[in-house]
Amino acid sequence: MDGAHSAGLQLQPFPTTSSSVSLSSSEGSFSYKENLIGALLAIFGHLVVSIALNLQKYCHIRLAGSKDPRAYFKTKTWWLGLLLLLLGELGVFASYAFAPLSLIVPLSAVSVIASAIIGIIFIKEKWKPKDFVRRYVLSFVGCGLAIVGTYLLVTFAPNSHEKMTGENIARHLVSWPFLLYMLVAIVLFCLLLYFYKEKNANSIIVILLLVALLGSMTVVTVKAVSGMLVLSIQGNLQLDYPIFYVMFVCMVATAVYQATFLSQASQIYDSSLIASVGYILSTTAAITAGAIFYLDFLGEEALHVCMFALGCLIAFLGVFLITRNRKKAIPFEPYISMDAMPGLELSVRGLC
Repeated sequence: MDGAHSAGLQLQPFPTTSSSVSLSSSEGSFSYKENLIGALLAIFGHLVVSIALNLQKYCHIRLAGSKDPRAYFKTKTWWLGLLLLLLGELGVFASYAFAPLSLIVPLSAVSVIASAIIGIIFIKEKWKPKDFVRRYVLSFVGCGLAIVGTYLLVTFAPNSHEKMTGENIARHLVSWPFLLYMLVAIVLFCLLLYFYKEKNANSIIVILLLVALLGSMTVVTVKAVSGMLVLSIQGNLQLDYPIFYVMFVCMVATAVYQATFLSQASQIYDSSLIASVGYILSTTAAITAGAIFYLDFLGEEALHVCMFALGCLIAFLGVFLITRNRKKAIPFEPYISMDAMPGLELSVRGLC
């Protein structure tokens, strides 16, 4: 009996180890699939948004150069652009529910890449081959770098996949790292706002830092709202948690104030400069906020973190080169303020 009992005890660890390895493997596979779904939704959304905004821009330019007395919002092209815009934003919004915030935010570079290519093909004037190479070589180099950076971002993205339940979000909201981040962010925001309003410090860095700090909170709340909505659709109701409505109000408020500061910046600085500097500052602030609030990089290997950072830097350089070669576009007044939509502020400015 003792021998049999001893043998039984010796045999127990083997199936336990095997099941744990199998569970770890399945979790890793699940994380990769969720990352892939989120990345594809974000890429699809940004591509569709770029097409939509260029359609609307083409509509305005076409009406401005013709004797057509119709208002732009009475044309089929403009409404097609609006429908595609809503579809793209829905895709980007849904992507936050599947993949880590640190992966989704930098993928807005796809909008800049797509806008550059679409703008050259459909909106720019005719060119000679020599002029084309001279004028657009930087754009194509920038597109190549942005694509390489995007590939590295997707490949080495963090694999944090915590369910966006009301309890988890409330726990993160009162964690000391995030409270410390909020304290620093609020103090910095107040200082920047003081110099901007009282000292007339209209530097583009000052204005876009204000946008970036607001944007970091926008994407944190967007991920919470999106994740809770997806869980609710799947049958795990989260809409009865007060934290959902707190996050929703914060999401709308920060997006509206972002649009206000972006509008003020566009009256002073060239939109291409706003697109490149804004993308770099907003992405950096958003990744930092996501890493602190959602613990995106907790447990990640140092090599993966370094390669992810390298991907960000390459994407930053690519976006800078693309926007550096932009010419000022024909101005127009959009029917709606598209800047107010989460994740759209850089896409709109990147078109100009």
